[in-house]
Amino acid sequence: MTDTPQISLSSPSFDTISKVKFSPSNPQHLLVSSWDTTVRLYDVGEDTPGGKQNEQKCKFDHRAAVLTCCWSDASHGFSGGLDTAVRYLDFETEKANVLGSHSDGISSMVYSPERSTLISGSWDRSLKIFDPRAQTPEQASYETPERVYQMDLVNNNLVVAMASRLFNIYDVRKMDTPAQQRDSSLKYMTRSLACMATGEGYATASVEGRIAVEYFDPSSEAQDKKYAFKCHRQTIGDVDHVWPVNSLAFHPVYNTFASAGSDGTVSIWDHKIKKRLRQYPKYNNPVASIGFNCDGTKLAIATCYTWDEGEAGARTQREIPQVWIKTVGPEVKPKDWQG
Repeated sequence: MTDTPQISLSSPSFDTISKVKFSPSNPQHLLVSSWDTTVRLYDVGEDTPGGKQNEQKCKFDHRAAVLTCCWSDASHGFSGGLDTAVRYLDFETEKANVLGSHSDGISSMVYSPERSTLISGSWDRSLKIFDPRAQTPEQASYETPERVYQMDLVNNNLVVAMASRLFNIYDVRKMDTPAQQRDSSLKYMTRSLACMATGEGYATASVEGRIAVEYFDPSSEAQDKKYAFKCHRQTIGDVDHVWPVNSLAFHPVYNTFASAGSDGTVSIWDHKIKKRLRQYPKYNNPVASIGFNCDGTKLAIATCYTWDEGEAGARTQREIPQVWIKTVGPEVKPKDWQG
């Protein structure tokens, strides 16, 4: 089977890439945040007679490593990281305004377009709500039982993955108390999280090469459907090598999902039939972050060193960080797709 075509972006980072995030409305616009203290916006459209489009449109410098970014609308976004500031990014003026801050690193951000609010999560064990249009942008703050590692939002369901394998699920219309509190189905630390495009549930993955598929409905019938499986593993000789699953992303149309690991591979899964549909050719670096664009025609894949081997691994010869834009084909469709 021939591989689907891909292009690489020009100079996306000088250090580990923390997040790739496509625009919710423009399938060609991509945000890239990095430990090199930058957030960059790219147009990843095809080359035209006027020149290449897969080049940087604007860049925002920060005081420390940027751990997360997200969009609000076609011309604005947000970023956060180790300098603890929540920034509102204007892509047209290339200016950033500080909306507020946490007392420790900001690990994750999601934006609710229906409520025009940003939700930021931090290692300071809190969630904060911001309205960038308000005179006082910070609207509320809520304590969490542990450090926030990952978050995702679908409809009104906000899933917050924390240290100690804890999960809170909130209804964003009533944030003062979690609607559900759960322990992870996986034995090891949560590394990645993504909500289903259908809004039924979410997938989460660990540092120990496993993925769990979960459902929001607390009924026993729905909970009986949840399951976990091993992935991003390889037996070399007699040794079973296990890699962290660094990123998950659901396809916006087909509700299949992609997983990315420190083994340098990206796989496509149909969680309904519990099967892998495709594994793309291996990259020469670990895959740190992935994301589908809004129409599901492209997948952004960030490859870079992810510090699983510590300082010793950082001293070995490696390829520079890179973002690949892969054109996806029928491999992302469920076998029984009738659309």
